[in-house]
Amino acid sequence: MSYKRPDRKEDELRPMEAKVGVVKNAIGSAMFKIGKTIAIAAVYGPRELHPRFLQNAETGILRCNYNMMAFSGSGNRVRPGPSRRSKEIALVTTKALEPALDLTEFPKTVVDVFIELIQTDAGTRCAGICAASMALADAGLNMKDLVCAVSGGMVGDVPVVDLDYDEESYEGGAVDIPIAMMPRTGEITLMQLDGVLSKEQLHEAMKLAKKGCEDIYNVQKEALKAKYKEE
Repeated sequence: MSYKRPDRKEDELRPMEAKVGVVKNAIGSAMFKIGKTIAIAAVYGPRELHPRFLQNAETGILRCNYNMMAFSGSGNRVRPGPSRRSKEIALVTTKALEPALDLTEFPKTVVDVFIELIQTDAGTRCAGICAASMALADAGLNMKDLVCAVSGGMVGDVPVVDLDYDEESYEGGAVDIPIAMMPRTGEITLMQLDGVLSKEQLHEAMKLAKKGCEDIYNVQKEALKAKYKEE
């Protein structure tokens, strides 16, 4: 029997909310919520990078930090502090955002982005990327485009977008594909595949994810516009 979503269509995202300027002492910040997953990102810098041997004489460097708060998870308590998983997600987040960001005006510096997941129900790295992208834009840094991220995949034999925790844990099997993209050009800046898919299944999942990114893009833009309307 084919999988059927109980609360939304296969091509539908969970409800979203977004806001910028949420951390007062940061130069840029944002909150992005999708379903029960909430990410908050704060940007600090550019500031001189130490130790100096890490500096790039031609451009600034982006550095991301990802953290799930201890009681954020749907399941067991998250152990506080850095873990192998959080370091891996921080690295892929940095790589997903770098193509959109131009830091050539700030050589030998670092821009730090701190991403905190205060509540989670799957899709945490994608929510973190969405929040971080908005925070960088809020900071006034030179960007080619915003970066949007969402998971496509298969639950059983059904292609879906924006998997939640129950779908990732589906007994009939699930495959999750986080992707990030710059919607203006369609450039993919992140793609990870956890599982095995046919070429046709991958194509269907990617098509849903790209459409989902476009929906997220509209939410991100509206949040940025809303702040500057208030000002």
